[in-house]
Amino acid sequence: MTAEIKPIEKLINPLGGQVIELQQLDYPSGGISLLRTRIREKSRFTIFEVDAQTAAAWGEALLRWARTQAGQGNPTGP
Repeated sequence: MTAEIKPIEKLINPLGGQVIELQQLDYPSGGISLLRTRIREKSRFTIFEVDAQTAAAWGEALLRWARTQAGQGNPTGP
């Protein structure tokens, strides 16, 4: 069973050069959609998939951290 993959976002980490791709996975049989995070570092890949609830919690944690970095030379989140 092959999932339909929809690209969402592609980011490049300016410090390490890692390429971070976010993709939505939808399976033909229906059910939940998953968020795939694919990180490429030179020839090595890390790929994992999470559900919407986990993605939301992870995203909120990232935003909380980014907001604590204001004034330290780092961009702040929305």
